Amino acid sequence: MYRWLVFIHILAVFIFLLAHGGSASVTLRIRRETDRSRIAALLDLSSASLGVMYLSLLILLVAGIILGFMGKWWGLAWIWVSLALLVVMAVAMYVRASIPFNRVRQAAGLPYFDGRRAQPAATPASDEVVRAAAAAIRPAEVAAMGVVPIAVILWLMMFKPF
Repeated sequence: MYRWLVFIHILAVFIFLLAHGGSASVTLRIRRETDRSRIAALLDLSSASLGVMYLSLLILLVAGIILGFMGKWWGLAWIWVSLALLVVMAVAMYVRASIPFNRVRQAAGLPYFDGRRAQPAATPASDEVVRAAAAAIRPAEVAAMGVVPIAVILWLMMFKPF
């Protein structure tokens, strides 16, 4: 059963990364885009797989927690550090990626999330405001905030150094 749960945990990570790939690609492209309709299309692409992304995140988290009990890992620091890194990464990605993306969505006149609940599409802002909001997204920073913690978590899981 343990090996099957490891399989499910790793598969959920792959699905999470695949589903999140659309948003990652949009993050890399949106700053250079100047056409409002293309910005809107990129934003729609980014949000298209969020359901799969969050479901796979839940599955990998639950499987990881169960594996921690099955392997008796909760007494070791590496699993706590991994869990803390995952939480810190999620919060950082929300602040540095989701909030700016929602500002662009709002400026573009698309439905957006205000931090509490989904909001309907509003009157679009000017093209300059939309482009400025898109230019505020920092792809290198966001990529580093995603890749570095995942690499450290992978290292911790594989080598269990402490």
